[in-house]
Amino acid sequence: MTDREATEEPPVLDDRYRPELLAHCYRMLGSVHDAEDLVQETYLRAWKAYDRFEGRSSMRTWLYRIATNACLTALEGRSRRPLPTGLGAEASDPLATLVQQPEVPWLQPVPDALVAAEAADPATVVTSKESIRLAFVAALQHLPPKQRAVLILRDVLKWRAAEVAELLGTTTTAVNSSLQRAHAQLDRATLVQDEMVEPATPDQRELLDRYVAAFESYDVQAIVDLFTEDAVWEMPPFTGWYLGAETIGRLIGSQCPASRPGDMRMVRADANGQPAFALYMRDLDGVHRAFQLQVLTLTSSGVAHVGCFFDTGLFASFGLPETLPAEGGEPGAGAPRRGGGHGLHAHG
Repeated sequence: MTDREATEEPPVLDDRYRPELLAHCYRMLGSVHDAEDLVQETYLRAWKAYDRFEGRSSMRTWLYRIATNACLTALEGRSRRPLPTGLGAEASDPLATLVQQPEVPWLQPVPDALVAAEAADPATVVTSKESIRLAFVAALQHLPPKQRAVLILRDVLKWRAAEVAELLGTTTTAVNSSLQRAHAQLDRATLVQDEMVEPATPDQRELLDRYVAAFESYDVQAIVDLFTEDAVWEMPPFTGWYLGAETIGRLIGSQCPASRPGDMRMVRADANGQPAFALYMRDLDGVHRAFQLQVLTLTSSGVAHVGCFFDTGLFASFGLPETLPAEGGEPGAGAPRRGGGHGLHAHG
């Protein structure tokens, strides 16, 4: 397809670029909700400016320019979106009182279904799993907005330095310098992406099946056995994070409001190019209600990281229901669970 052919249809009517633009805005903003808004803003701006589009660049490049500038404008005066591990505090005591900060604009996961293009384009890696990994997007949040844009445009989108300089109104030298600083920051973030494994092998699929079974049967030791020795568990909007399989087990055993098998049910919900599960907690009426969304990092040794998100407003973005049907015939389905005000309760 030529550049001119790509411009024949007004961009507001052409959604072929929407998944990759959403992935781009998500990397910049760290929020699926904000990213969706900015993609809409991008198409609106493109529609209004369409008569000035001369076709000297591709439609795709033109839309990326609009989207990047829209993101940079949106980021003015905003704080970054962290995960609890990014706050600089030491690992937490699993038995200590939980502290939450719902006012913090926490990093959000993104559904794979929203950022996966219908057909793979070998010329771009914008929707590749590696570029939306939770750890990578969390590391991007440590970069100033323009530096973040430089790294994404150069390393993910593979733009030339001169193209990035033109978009940002700066020099090629400044772009290259900014990219070097961004790389240094990401190196300090100690990403473990290269150690990740895909959940496509029989062993990994079996591990995920065991993970679901362990939670649904509320078998804390079985849960512990699935984690690596130095695994990390973090769960915004709670500010603490937890290091080590045994520590995670103590956290779940002491703070989780579940009390018996069947209290928790898991539904698969892939996010950030990683396996994810929506967890529903049984309420007093026997109905399982949206409780948290878990995004898993798998290695050959087991589960190395869980980002556990208590913002139940995310369920809609993943196409997940707020409740699951009550399971009939279970004795004591309406019996109160232990926990009272002690367990994990946070809502979007």
